[in-house]
Amino acid sequence: MSIQTESAKQRTATPYRHDHVGSFLRPQALKDARAKFQNNEISADELRNIEDQEINKLVEKQKWVGLKAVTDGEFRRSWWHLDFMWGLDGVEKVDVARGYLFQGEETRAETARLTGKVGFSHHPFVEDFKFLKTVAGEDVVARQTIPAPAQFLAELQRPENIESTNAYYNNIDDLVTDIAAAYNAAIHAFYDAGCRNVQLDDCTWGMLCDKNYWQARQQDGVDVADIVKLYARVNQEAIAGLPEDLIITTHVCRGNYHSTWASSGGYEPVAETLFGIDNIDAYYLEFDTDRAGGFEPLRLLKDQQVVLGLHSSKIGELEDKQEIINRIKEATKYVDINHICLSPQCGFASTEEGNILTEEEQWNKLAYIKEIADEIWK
Repeated sequence: MSIQTESAKQRTATPYRHDHVGSFLRPQALKDARAKFQNNEISADELRNIEDQEINKLVEKQKWVGLKAVTDGEFRRSWWHLDFMWGLDGVEKVDVARGYLFQGEETRAETARLTGKVGFSHHPFVEDFKFLKTVAGEDVVARQTIPAPAQFLAELQRPENIESTNAYYNNIDDLVTDIAAAYNAAIHAFYDAGCRNVQLDDCTWGMLCDKNYWQARQQDGVDVADIVKLYARVNQEAIAGLPEDLIITTHVCRGNYHSTWASSGGYEPVAETLFGIDNIDAYYLEFDTDRAGGFEPLRLLKDQQVVLGLHSSKIGELEDKQEIINRIKEATKYVDINHICLSPQCGFASTEEGNILTEEEQWNKLAYIKEIADEIWK
């Protein structure tokens, strides 16, 4: 069965028909360097030189496998989200009693906590992007991935952090305003550094899709419908008034740590609000297992592209090609073929630990996604 049609076309802007969410497995040389730095065996400059070398290699590999939008693999980070939060004004890195809970595993126990009002004056990620932009050149798009504003808000409202948050903000409106303003300034700084594609990674919507999460929060006396509106609001305010040629995309994650997951449930409970956020050009959505539900919520998309995460970044085995094609065909019942792209459901290493597969399997999977996309979108 095929879904090839003459109307199925390639794209000349992000997201591309075959794409990637952002993070890559850390090479051994980088892992060794980070360990030596933590043991005071090499300097920060020496570590950065090694990071530069590995990012250079990574960009070339991404080009080799056919990606048209490249990242630095998040090679300078430990976490997909916390490192960015630590770089904002009024935020500190803190060790806590428990890590994030996944299916059968628990992460390192770290968080981002307030030491003052949230703001943006400068951020190390901006300089990191300038390096990526230089090594990427002009033949591909250099993409910047950061955690969504809603993810930062959720972090500050964790039980371990709420006392500190309340010490600096006595109402949620002021906190939302400051988070949105800091993000807006950060995104403008990336733009001034040459960035034309910012991706907001967001686990909050994945949790809000989870029936168990809804039930637990309702028992806590919290109206989950209000949380949905709040998260949409902070994301919306953060991306208001941006340059028209800056492409903003969002990746909705369900947890991706050492090949485990955190939440399940279809997108229906949040789809109307999520897809109703203005100025988002595309949504990267996880559909690699039945935990994500069906494609019916895609009917609520407007003009946005949807990047179907039909391939799993958690395993090395390649998915059956015909099954992938059949699922794309199924999705076209709800969204036009030229509003669909294809990618893994998440990055290969949302944290520096990485998922349980080899680098060779990682690259084989991306090449396989391109192969399928090229058959569908001529």
